[in-house]
Amino acid sequence: MNNSIINASVTMQGLQQKLDVLANNMANVNTVGYKKKEASFENVLTNTMNQPQGFMKTGRMTSLGLPQGWGAKLVGLQNIMTQGSLKPTDEPYDLAIEGDGLFEVTIPGSNTPAWTRDGALKLSAYNKVDPATGTVTKAMGLATKDGYFVKDTASNQPIEIAIDPADPTLQNSRVRVDEQGRVVVYNEANPASTGRQVGQIKLVKVINPQLLGEADGNYFRLPANVAQNNVFDVNTNGVTIKQGFLEQSNVDLQQEMSELVMVQRAFQLNSRAISSADTMMGLANNLRG
Repeated sequence: MNNSIINASVTMQGLQQKLDVLANNMANVNTVGYKKKEASFENVLTNTMNQPQGFMKTGRMTSLGLPQGWGAKLVGLQNIMTQGSLKPTDEPYDLAIEGDGLFEVTIPGSNTPAWTRDGALKLSAYNKVDPATGTVTKAMGLATKDGYFVKDTASNQPIEIAIDPADPTLQNSRVRVDEQGRVVVYNEANPASTGRQVGQIKLVKVINPQLLGEADGNYFRLPANVAQNNVFDVNTNGVTIKQGFLEQSNVDLQQEMSELVMVQRAFQLNSRAISSADTMMGLANNLRG
């Protein structure tokens, strides 16, 4: 097959994947806590100087004796973890992370952890198991809009927002979350109420975001062969929580549109290269005939 057709077709496949990445970023421009993706490419074969002897054949090498390039391919997606802007909502269950942190949550129906920057939380019912008796009772805990329960730092279980009706200090109860993620239930009508701490939101600090994989929705997961200590640091210095705020997507729509135009033009150029190579091959076949 004509080398021009091979180069152009391989490159077009990579550009199509780049278009998919840009489209996904643009679709999530208004998604709370979304982190944009960037695609990385490399030339096919030209990154290797020494080829096996069986490869050293006419037509496979350039005039300088280097491996023939076969276009560009996608080699990976990078998670861009830059801070998004914070939007005030004044809602007590809206939490925003400042710094390189993630909420650790539990996927429903399993003990598999996932991680997210989406702090639009709500109260949701779950089955609470008494470790001493095994009794199962209904409880209310903090969860994402998809029903993924936020974990407590100490127990690694959902944070129960329990309101004790027998405790007069917790009447007209409200929830307060400080910068370290400590969750306190207090009496809004009583200025002297110090409240009761019911848990502390589990945060992790990301030290290697490129090892994070995507889960369903706006969540991250870890591949099976990646250990948590290679991606996260339990020391969350520099990571804080702001209550009553939501972090917006870090997608710059203007930048994505500019990249989209450039990728579309590159795609068109390679498409024309295929058409031109096909025309030249047709002319050559006609001359031979």
